[in-house]
Amino acid sequence: MTQKPARICILGGGFGGLYTALRLSQLPWEKSERPEIVLVDQSDRFLFSPLLYEILTGELQTWEIAPQFQEIFDSTGVRFCQGNVAGIDIDERRVQLQAYPDRSEWNDTEIPYDRLVLALGGETPLDSVPGATSYALPFRTITDAYRVEERLRTLETSVADKIRVAIVGGGYSGVELACKLSDRLGERGRFRLIELSDQILRTSPEFNRTAANKALEARGVWIDLETKVESIESDAIALEYKNQVDTIPVDLVIWTVGTRVAPIINTLPLKQNQRGQLTTTPTLQVVDHPEIFALGDLADCRDAEGQQVPATAQAAFQQADYAGWNIWASLTDRPLLPFHYQHLGEMMTLGTNNATFTGLGVKLDGSLAYVARRLAYLYRMPTLNHKIKVGFNWLTHPLVENLSK
Repeated sequence: MTQKPARICILGGGFGGLYTALRLSQLPWEKSERPEIVLVDQSDRFLFSPLLYEILTGELQTWEIAPQFQEIFDSTGVRFCQGNVAGIDIDERRVQLQAYPDRSEWNDTEIPYDRLVLALGGETPLDSVPGATSYALPFRTITDAYRVEERLRTLETSVADKIRVAIVGGGYSGVELACKLSDRLGERGRFRLIELSDQILRTSPEFNRTAANKALEARGVWIDLETKVESIESDAIALEYKNQVDTIPVDLVIWTVGTRVAPIINTLPLKQNQRGQLTTTPTLQVVDHPEIFALGDLADCRDAEGQQVPATAQAAFQQADYAGWNIWASLTDRPLLPFHYQHLGEMMTLGTNNATFTGLGVKLDGSLAYVARRLAYLYRMPTLNHKIKVGFNWLTHPLVENLSK
């Protein structure tokens, strides 16, 4: 009797999940050993999230930063299933699905697996502040970007003299949004950046923080440090500073603070830290379950040197390479490799044609950093075909714009 090929089920199509699938498809499997690779995601598109801000300024189009999984997996042998994960039975090694039959290659309600990759990422918690769930918009997914875009268009077509925007969180996402939206709204925009600690970009290099402060100051963005959001209403936000609460009128609140592990992970009988992240070994395997690999936002991982791996796109991108290799090694009786995280630097957009970059001994800001950031992200995009299409569009778009003027 012919033995069935092993099945690798990957839950989540972000940086960790997608690039693990692509890595697995490229490894030198023997014909008799080649496994079935299935990737499950609730969206039909991969999102290159560091470039999501450019959607709001019209610098990039959806197809450039959010290609469809079916397009990415063409000719790779990876099967895509669009659906929600309803449950995971780690004893029986089965994933229960709420799938979308019309949009998926997988029409069953269960996926048995031999190896499981948990890369579901996280979600933005909005339930810690009264009114946030109803009146604040997160900014993490392409759907979030569409909602913000829809709200902005409504405000832009209104008769209001000023458009008042409050952005909660002074990390990278908050700073980047403030700069991009300020460039979009121009003199009509009024912006507040609300940060609980005593400085923005608290964990970032000083060079980036200085450049960001200059960019925000030049755009007239008001920065509320050591400020807590007390509540949010449809047209106002209540802020606490030094035990005094002020209620400020606002037209749009965007929430960029915090990451919460996908709820399905918390239901699993696996070792977790206080934040609900799964504890892994340096080989990215879940403790006591070597058939399960976890990476990205939901993994509490220390690498081979014992350093804590950050929950960033850069880290997930690197983990995917090791996860793919180690799954291949575990199925072909080869030694597994412990993960070595390399911090390659940090990049941040500070409006149109402006950015900052630090890393590998290099510090750049302004238009040169903007170009370097674009090229670095182009290099990391999935599949050669997509890189060529996007790169060609970036080269020709300025020419087309000039000819149309």
